[in-house]
Amino acid sequence: MLTEREQERYHRQILLFGEEGQDLLKEAHLFIAGAGGLGSPVSLYLAAAGVGMLTIVDHDMVERTNLNRQILHRDRDLGRPKVDSAQDTLREINPDITVRGINATIQADNVADLVGKADGIVDAVDNFTVRYLLNEVAFAKGIPLFHGAIQGFYGQAATIVPPDTACLRCMFPHPPPGEPAPVIGVTPGIIGTIQATEAIKYLLGCGELLTNRLFIWDGFRTRAEEIRVQKNASCAVCCRSMGEKEA
Repeated sequence: MLTEREQERYHRQILLFGEEGQDLLKEAHLFIAGAGGLGSPVSLYLAAAGVGMLTIVDHDMVERTNLNRQILHRDRDLGRPKVDSAQDTLREINPDITVRGINATIQADNVADLVGKADGIVDAVDNFTVRYLLNEVAFAKGIPLFHGAIQGFYGQAATIVPPDTACLRCMFPHPPPGEPAPVIGVTPGIIGTIQATEAIKYLLGCGELLTNRLFIWDGFRTRAEEIRVQKNASCAVCCRSMGEKEA
């Protein structure tokens, strides 16, 4: 049930999807991998929307070079763990939600435990090694993965819903070159808000998700397009997950 304070805070959203929808957000738990460029807008908007629990995992400290795009952090946070800075900012944005920051490196031997019982995973990292781990645990747990990636003025996003949609390995059988990448701060803002929108739609069960489609943003020319994708019958992640479920 929503408190009177929450009813007032979310009034304009409740006009869209009712108190029932807001209750769904309040009861939801999302796992955000990364408190940097993409993690900043994603977590800020999910917090403002009233997603009840956010778990944020990052192992880095705040550096001055982060501040052109990582809007969770300020000059006063230099040298602090990003998850500590993120918790402070998000709690200021919305004291009515629970924010859990974990200072850790996501690896094969801990990713499942870190994700825990979350209802979905937001990919806000900057390397495909970790993205592939998130993709695998999403299929193992049967929860969605909200993918995003950025470079310069360009970005991409996709929503992956096991077991029905194409997975990240289907889209990218091999990691693309060129990491880490230069970036202008507005690009993660655009892609991150798309990821947050997809997560909210999924939790509410409304709208058309960005499934089996890769959204491509060209900020240099202010153009957007999408590429249709489909399951790869030989994909180890999809085939293994489907096989295990049938067994």
